[in-house]
Amino acid sequence: MWRLLCFSVVQCILLVGGQVLLKFSMMRMPAFSWSKTFWLGLLTNWQFALCGLLFGAASLLWMYIVKTFPFSMAYPMISLSYVFGMFAAMFFFHEDISLIRWMGVACIIVGCVLIAK
Repeated sequence: MWRLLCFSVVQCILLVGGQVLLKFSMMRMPAFSWSKTFWLGLLTNWQFALCGLLFGAASLLWMYIVKTFPFSMAYPMISLSYVFGMFAAMFFFHEDISLIRWMGVACIIVGCVLIAK
């Protein structure tokens, strides 16, 4: 089931990439409002458009994963997105990650490896 793990890693990277671009696009936007200006600004934001493409690609890959692998093995692999999300928070947003969070990441990785076996 290492194929499942490989597909899941790619799917999670696409998902986290979309989340990172969503965060960057929201950082460039004014405060949220239901105004026409806000929504037009959002729709012309290239980072927001790219995040949608990454979410779409992640969804397509997820459909393949769910179709091909047992759900009881596939669904827990989504937790790898938390692992990649922590690295994204550290590298892109310069957030400090505490030791306890790294311990949680280690548990997620071990759990995914055990599920994939």
